[in-house]
Amino acid sequence: MGKRKSRVSKMIATAKKAAPKLETAFSCPFCDHGGAVECSIDIKHMIAEASCFVCQARYSTTAHALTEPIDVYSEWIDQCELAKAAAAAAGDDDDDHHHHHHRKTKRRS
Repeated sequence: MGKRKSRVSKMIATAKKAAPKLETAFSCPFCDHGGAVECSIDIKHMIAEASCFVCQARYSTTAHALTEPIDVYSEWIDQCELAKAAAAAAGDDDDDHHHHHHRKTKRRS
């Protein structure tokens, strides 16, 4: 019983703490403006969104009770890195060949 009670009070405290300050500013992964990205979390609709008010870039993901603005932003950065890697692999096959060239160069020297 005690554990359940503390967990509930913790969640209520977190909700109260997060309510006044839902938005937090981060730097944009696209235009690199510091503090231009705001994260908003809508627990009722299970939506978390990060958007840049400078270049209008935005990212949406699923939110849950423990989602914090930094989680949304981190996930966006991770997705950017994955997209960059995928774009490099798809449009720029030199990346793979580049590694092979290095191996050949090492053998030569």
